Amino acid sequence: MQKGNVVSIHIAPSNEKSMRPVAEVRAVPGRGLEGDRYFSKSGTFWTDEPDREVTLIESESFEGMKRESGLDLHPSEARRNIITRGVALNHLVGKEFNVGNVKLRGLRLCEPCAHLQKVSGQPAILGGLIHRGGLRAQILSDGIIRAGDDIKADA
Repeated sequence: MQKGNVVSIHIAPSNEKSMRPVAEVRAVPGRGLEGDRYFSKSGTFWTDEPDREVTLIESESFEGMKRESGLDLHPSEARRNIITRGVALNHLVGKEFNVGNVKLRGLRLCEPCAHLQKVSGQPAILGGLIHRGGLRAQILSDGIIRAGDDIKADA
């Protein structure tokens, strides 16, 4: 079993607005994270598909990027919702896992894009986050996700 935890949670009220940290957030199946741009269907890349409901990224990605390229990115600049530690997110594609009491399903990797580069103002972000840009996930059960929550996944 893989086990990690939630380091922080970030949401943005509308597209291209700064991500802001929150201590907790309600996850709603078919909608996303309450208060986030995709919950209100106003995200830049909003579609009616479940892969926009929640995104996760490993805190270790930021550490590796800083070590390799010197880019010291604040977690909110990656524009992902949940910052994790201790769990290999790439291995969760196609698998169900729990974040606290909320069940999620990993759908696909969340590779960096030119829009992320534009909004962050960090040209090196594309290369720095290739294959470690996080995970797009579907919310399977309603509940509150809190900073500090455990993340549990079957290996």
